[in-house]
Amino acid sequence: MKKPCIIIAGPTAVGKTEISIKLAKIINGAVISADSMQIYKEMNIGSAKITSEEMEGVEHYLIDELDPKDEFNVVVFQQMAKKAMKKIYDEGKIPVIVGGTGFYIQALLRDIDFTETGNIPSLRSKYEKLAAQSGPQALHDILKEKDPAAAASIHFNDVKRVIRALEYNEETGGTISEHNEEQKEKESPYTFGFFVITDDRQILYDRINKRVDKMMHSGLLEEVTRLKERGMTADDISMKGIGYREFFPYFEGNATLEETVEKIKQDTRHFAKRQITWFKREKDVIWFNRQDYNNDNGLILKAMTEKWNQIISGASEKYNN
Repeated sequence: MKKPCIIIAGPTAVGKTEISIKLAKIINGAVISADSMQIYKEMNIGSAKITSEEMEGVEHYLIDELDPKDEFNVVVFQQMAKKAMKKIYDEGKIPVIVGGTGFYIQALLRDIDFTETGNIPSLRSKYEKLAAQSGPQALHDILKEKDPAAAASIHFNDVKRVIRALEYNEETGGTISEHNEEQKEKESPYTFGFFVITDDRQILYDRINKRVDKMMHSGLLEEVTRLKERGMTADDISMKGIGYREFFPYFEGNATLEETVEKIKQDTRHFAKRQITWFKREKDVIWFNRQDYNNDNGLILKAMTEKWNQIISGASEKYNN
């Protein structure tokens, strides 16, 4: 029988953390964060990082493991997550992968192969220079011509992913969007429950706005200022995350603090919309709309647990037959 794992995904601010902790306790699980920002030390407020108190004794992986100067991408995530899963399985527990970064989750769940390209430094250097000289939008426009599907799914500010898509095209003559679609169809090596929590869009947007206000009250400006003072720049991967990148125009005198806060809210709302769109394209997803459960985490948790027991029971029967 394939090894079991649970994914709890959904848009930012939908309330994945509390449910993941409770479910991990019920099933004897440990949590792996599938978040592109919580991996970094010193980046607590802007990433809405879970606190040790909120963990309630449940072991967490891929939280506070890298320095903000380190590069983190889907390949690094996949490697670190696999290592964490092995440790969790060795302890007789079940991995609970929690986050909103759909590509990371897909890469782990389908064991996507990233070894085919990316081995020509001169090619990467060419695109990096172009981005530096002409800006990320110009690079993204090239991708639109070569691979419209990839361009539609990659934000123009995500220069690393744009470059990877262009590298793939130039090295193979194919498109990375087609490659990713092929990889998506791979059978997962796991027995899994892919649970996605969602909510009414306006309720979610209101929650996002309030959370950003709370972040500012908790010292987000001071957190980003400290990172800038220790040498972080807008070019660092960690500083391209929402809640961090928006401050650099403010630091340069090109935006007011009020405009910066509003931009964080706007970018976060747009990100949540893209997350929902991504998960709608994923197969095997089981949706949990908060409105269907009266916004009651207890009811959602009960339904999730029942669904997981059904998945495990079905996998066991299939294996035994």
